[in-house]
Amino acid sequence: MKKIFVLTGEPSGDKIASEVISQLKTKKADLEYLSVGGTNLEKLGIKTIYDQKEITYIAFTDILLNFFKIKRKIKDTVNEVLKFNPDILFSVDSPDFTLRVAKIVKEKNPKIKIIHFIAPKVWAWREGRIKKMKEFLDHILLLFRFEKEYFDKEKITNTFVGHPLLDKKINENIQINQFLDKKKIISIFPGSRTSEINHHMPILINFIKKMNIKDPSYNFIFHGTDKNKEHISSYISKEHIQNLEIINDDKIKTAALKKSIFAIVKSGTVSLEVCKMNVPSIIIYKMNFVNFYLAKSLLNIKFVNMINIISNREVIPELIQSECNAEEIFKSVYYFLKKPDLIAKQKDEIKKTLETLTSPSSSSEEASNIILSYIS
Repeated sequence: MKKIFVLTGEPSGDKIASEVISQLKTKKADLEYLSVGGTNLEKLGIKTIYDQKEITYIAFTDILLNFFKIKRKIKDTVNEVLKFNPDILFSVDSPDFTLRVAKIVKEKNPKIKIIHFIAPKVWAWREGRIKKMKEFLDHILLLFRFEKEYFDKEKITNTFVGHPLLDKKINENIQINQFLDKKKIISIFPGSRTSEINHHMPILINFIKKMNIKDPSYNFIFHGTDKNKEHISSYISKEHIQNLEIINDDKIKTAALKKSIFAIVKSGTVSLEVCKMNVPSIIIYKMNFVNFYLAKSLLNIKFVNMINIISNREVIPELIQSECNAEEIFKSVYYFLKKPDLIAKQKDEIKKTLETLTSPSSSSEEASNIILSYIS
């Protein structure tokens, strides 16, 4: 029986990997799996060798503070992969962890084929990494077409498969209650991480207060999760704002976003979901000074939002760090709301850009076909 080890480093990678493996299971049932994964892979009956939370470190400072722990986990993971002796090591995202494991595995057992999904953002920083990846990767799967030139240049086998966020079909028949249906909704995405919520919530609450003074006819919905809803609520409960609520149910969040006239979105992949829903938006992000300084010194891109990066101009306004304050957010949002022609232009430009990010079928379908080609 052929074997696949699925290697992820955080929940988003676990979700993406599970969608690919789900496709694989329908095409070839006689495969054995083991993983470093989370709840989504576990739902498919795939055992994880340890809790994924043990290696989910996000910010630069987190990685530095947990350096020795991560190094030990890399060594332990390599040993488990080699013991399992898979035909394929399928690694997903989290390159600082997954690619370090993959490199050592390849050195110790060159027969194991290594396929990596979601290429590191070499176009944003550390392009030199590609030469090192060439030594141990057999195939790399790309989210964006423009990434091909970077990997083609180094003759690394690669395939554009598209972005998983754009695979999901929107249910046009989702119904939300009459209360929401009558509102002029502005959706707000403060972030999922504790640090993001701590930095963004005070600013966003002050923004809402300014909007209510200017025009109280809007209603604000914070998009949370089961894990962070209470944290977001701890900021809101201190205030007495009537036109504000939190939603954490995915179906209701989707319906609320679809009904929204505007969105304020923390920088990240969720912005693509907002774009797919055809909702105009602005991007915000604020972090502590140390992480911001490190990021600024390392990155070689002008923008943080993918639509803007691909377009090479600010299609969606970005309010980052010092510009991420209640006054600037208020000015930007209110200006857009009073300029329907500006909103129409943003929507049109986003639609054209999104067309370049979609694959012929779906990213999970394309990725599973590549994996299958290595074990057939």
